[in-house]
Amino acid sequence: MSRSPAPRTISADAEPALSPTTTPPAQDRPTAGPAPRRRPSAVDTGWMLGLFGTAIGAGILFLPINAGAGGLWPLLVVTVLIGPMTYLSHRALARFVCASPKQGEDITVVARDYFGEGAGRVITVLYFLAIYPIVLIYGVGITNTVDSLMVNQLGLPQVPRVLLSGALIALMMLVMVAGQRLMLAVTRWLVYPLILALLGVTVYLVPTWQVGDLAAVPSAGELTLSVWLIIPVMVFAFNHSPAISQFSLAMQREHGARAPEAASRVLRRTTVLLVLFTMAFVWSCVLSLGTSGLQEAREANLPVLSHLANVHGNPLIGYLGPIVAIVAIVSSFFGHYLGAAEGAAGIVRSMLPARARPPQERTLRRAIAVFIFLTTWAAAVLNPSILALIESLAGPVIAVILYLMPMYAVRRIPALAPYRGQLSNVFVTVAGLVAISGILFALVR
Repeated sequence: MSRSPAPRTISADAEPALSPTTTPPAQDRPTAGPAPRRRPSAVDTGWMLGLFGTAIGAGILFLPINAGAGGLWPLLVVTVLIGPMTYLSHRALARFVCASPKQGEDITVVARDYFGEGAGRVITVLYFLAIYPIVLIYGVGITNTVDSLMVNQLGLPQVPRVLLSGALIALMMLVMVAGQRLMLAVTRWLVYPLILALLGVTVYLVPTWQVGDLAAVPSAGELTLSVWLIIPVMVFAFNHSPAISQFSLAMQREHGARAPEAASRVLRRTTVLLVLFTMAFVWSCVLSLGTSGLQEAREANLPVLSHLANVHGNPLIGYLGPIVAIVAIVSSFFGHYLGAAEGAAGIVRSMLPARARPPQERTLRRAIAVFIFLTTWAAAVLNPSILALIESLAGPVIAVILYLMPMYAVRRIPALAPYRGQLSNVFVTVAGLVAISGILFALVR
């Protein structure tokens, strides 16, 4: 006979969870009275920036090259689609956690509560495997980027890789171990310069814009194929699902019964921020490089800012590229660490015998932190070249968890019944199927 897991949260802070509520909140159903308008709290603003930072990883430096491959018309279509896709899918995942009758439980516990122990364990393992390899790659990425900046731009002697990687990963880990409050504060200081850097490059490139053959009108088949292949790239460039579970728990602590409404507001603002600054950067880079420039950057396997620095002969952009990459990696590492630690904790708890005493929360958090630090450090020292492979393998799992699992839960789980019958559910389901099929097609072509 299976036992219900004890309430646990892999929050970096040992903050008390809310008391269980019997009636799950729902944003779309009538409430007893009009909801008072709330100004964004410091927690809401911190999480908005944290989710933005989670989405904007180092991959943004390659995003214009991939997204602009089909020309302006496919890019225009995905620009229109990516905002609703990002907001509605992440809102659905946040509702998946917030609407659980057992308040204060993370996504791994909620999944077992909704779907049963067996299916819940499978989801927990997949959730961990989709996020944890990306944490390893960020350890590799931060080491390579800082090493290159020190040697090539600053002219400093090369530091032994084992020492450099250990120091850099330890610094990032210290922020996470110190707690969510410090993580949100550091993210706030990181994201503002990142936004300014993206905006600065966007504006700087305006005088070099050229439409040229980018505006060639493709056939209906070519347009459909291009959009189909670009959508997975955009989905994962805007993905901040690894932090959604802990974000949802923070909304429960901050807003109580109105957590789903608060989560929706924060996610809406995050999506607007992502679309405005990221897509403006993408469009500006694509228009500046043109078809031939994008092809050259792709063949050289260079980040877009490095290629722009070579094209325009501007050393400032040459320095800006590594700095943007470092800031993007660190901010994205924080959000992915939350998801990986959460998944690891869920796996440990699910493997315990029914009568076993659950581990103390602090002990479990520390053990997971040590495990992630050591394995990320080892990956950074070994410097594997497996980023594309890991993204390809993790991509379909992330799409299933982000797009399809919440929609399936809406159809099956009574706590999510108030969200049934909405057109947005159809949109999210179709978008998820398109993203997954696009990934699989790209793997076999």
